[in-house]
Amino acid sequence: MIELVFAFELHVLIDRPLPVGSTPRGLRRVVPIAGGSFEGPRLRGRIVPGGADWQWERADGVLEAEARYELEADDGTVISVVNTGVRRGSADVMRRLGAGELVDPTSYYFRTTPRFEAPAGPHDWLNRSIFVASGARRPDSVAIVVYEVL
Repeated sequence: MIELVFAFELHVLIDRPLPVGSTPRGLRRVVPIAGGSFEGPRLRGRIVPGGADWQWERADGVLEAEARYELEADDGTVISVVNTGVRRGSADVMRRLGAGELVDPTSYYFRTTPRFEAPAGPHDWLNRSIFVASGARRPDSVAIVVYEVL
């Protein structure tokens, strides 16, 4: 039996996307991560500026993403994150999201599978489980709710 338990919510601040152009995988862009915060019952802190989300829009309109960034817990522990996923919706919704408009997150699918790398210590529980997440794109940020799979 699979059970999902709330782990924490991330509020990721983003900068303007950098368009790369058409590639064999699709239309590529890079979205710089400017910072942010996260909070949950076992972990809270800040998102370290300097990471990025490498995205490509496939020919079928689905957006694939691979974000790499670091979290800094309130106790100073640095945790690396690689978060991959997909976002899809109607052509109109995807266009509006791409233009940076605020769109109701129930009108599109945005799911990810974050992987964490934490040093030995109080947060190494992140190394031992699988996590899934649901995202919502805002004009200048992304909200990601992370669940531990039990």
